[in-house]
Amino acid sequence: MKHVLILGDGMADYPLEQLDNKTPLQYAKKPNIDFLAQNAEVGMVQTVPKNLLPGSDVANLSVMGYNPELYYTGRSPLEAVSMGLKLSNTDVTLRCNLVTLSDNQEYQNKTIVDHSSDEISSEEAKELIEELNKHFKTDEICFYPGISYRHCVVWNNGLTDLNITPPHDILDRKIASYLPDNKMILDMMIKSYDILKDHPINKERISKGLNPANSIWLWGEGKKPSIPSFYDMYKVQGSVISAVDLIKGIGILSGLNSVEVEGATGNIHTNFKGKALAALEELESGRDFVYVHIEAPDECGHRYEIENKVKSIELIDEQVVGTILKGLEKYDDYKLMILPDHPTPLSLRTHTSEPVPYLLYQKSCNKKSGVTGYDESQAKSTNIFVDEGHKLMKHLILNDKS
Repeated sequence: MKHVLILGDGMADYPLEQLDNKTPLQYAKKPNIDFLAQNAEVGMVQTVPKNLLPGSDVANLSVMGYNPELYYTGRSPLEAVSMGLKLSNTDVTLRCNLVTLSDNQEYQNKTIVDHSSDEISSEEAKELIEELNKHFKTDEICFYPGISYRHCVVWNNGLTDLNITPPHDILDRKIASYLPDNKMILDMMIKSYDILKDHPINKERISKGLNPANSIWLWGEGKKPSIPSFYDMYKVQGSVISAVDLIKGIGILSGLNSVEVEGATGNIHTNFKGKALAALEELESGRDFVYVHIEAPDECGHRYEIENKVKSIELIDEQVVGTILKGLEKYDDYKLMILPDHPTPLSLRTHTSEPVPYLLYQKSCNKKSGVTGYDESQAKSTNIFVDEGHKLMKHLILNDKS
């Protein structure tokens, strides 16, 4: 049996006046996903435990079959593992965003204009991270470049109780009440503005009408987690396909094969079809499970890009789901699951904890669901509800909902 899980990060949303009071899922043209929904199990699932914040870290751990209440130790260590960093037991990691802060105020009175610095290129970002290391690197602190605006700091003998708010949760807000209490972390953030604001890369970005990466924002601290092998839990060999270090890190820690796809970016300009073709190649190579993660809807939600969020869902339908369905035809049987990890409502520009819609289609058990398509409202109408997200993986692979 082949199993494919397609996760549209942040795909769920609220109705918007600009979309005729529909959600992006309701508004988007997605014939492949709607066909599956008509012939599948459709319901709602609570991916985020009520005592945890609705980050993609928590939600994807949950969807990947791991109870976050048992295994979550912070976001950045998952990303660090994907980046190939060797962490000791005394290392604490922090996510380092390159952000755009407003000008002309004291640091504490600035606002976060853009959590991604207009999705700065990895090449530009690497040069900025190298510049920061010239000023901040010590025996205890080191900055490591990642992808686009997402980077990592390793702090030996560091603290894990910083509780700094993610920058995408406080867009357009004054940062004063969200700054860390830890003096060393705060000093690095303040000094980073003086280092970066007039850097040649940022001057060039401004000349092109792009947001400068004029400050760091440190958050998501944690230590390397220990999670059981995916194979030991589910008895299948699998792969993970994502452009995002966080998802790759979960996959690597769980023993899944992390697949690199040329042109995979983590935004709407990603190689959608390339991810689908890579998934099919993994199945052909003998693996029986593939986790295909697409970040684009989430990024569009954070950036309040209404048309692009709809477009990203349509591209997932056409280039990911359509391609994978065609490639699966040759197998006698297969299961295909589609869902978001959490909502990223355009109106809020951040994550929320509400249940999300899922569909589970099996070729040999084609059954009428009673819905005409896949969206938040229709999924809720079936009255099927999975109260803990990590149970979905057992349902997908082991036919077990308990």
